[in-house]
Amino acid sequence: MWKYLWTELKTMLKTVTPAQAMAHELMQAEHDLLRAETGVEYAQSMVTYNKNRVKRLKAYLIVDEVKETT
Repeated sequence: MWKYLWTELKTMLKTVTPAQAMAHELMQAEHDLLRAETGVEYAQSMVTYNKNRVKRLKAYLIVDEVKETT
C-alpha cells in the first residue's frame, strides 16, 4: 500500500513537459466541446418541442373559438 501511495505521489509531483500539458489541454477542450454540443442538441430539441406545442395550442384555440361562435 505504501508503495502504491509513493508511486502516486511521485506521479502527481512529476514535472510535465510542454507537449504533455498541451495534450492534456487538448483532451479537456475536446471534452468541453462534446459537452457544449450536447447542450446545443438539447436546446434545439427544446426549441422544436415548444414550437410544436405553440402550434398545437393555437390550433386548439382556433377550434375552440369556432365552436363558441356557432
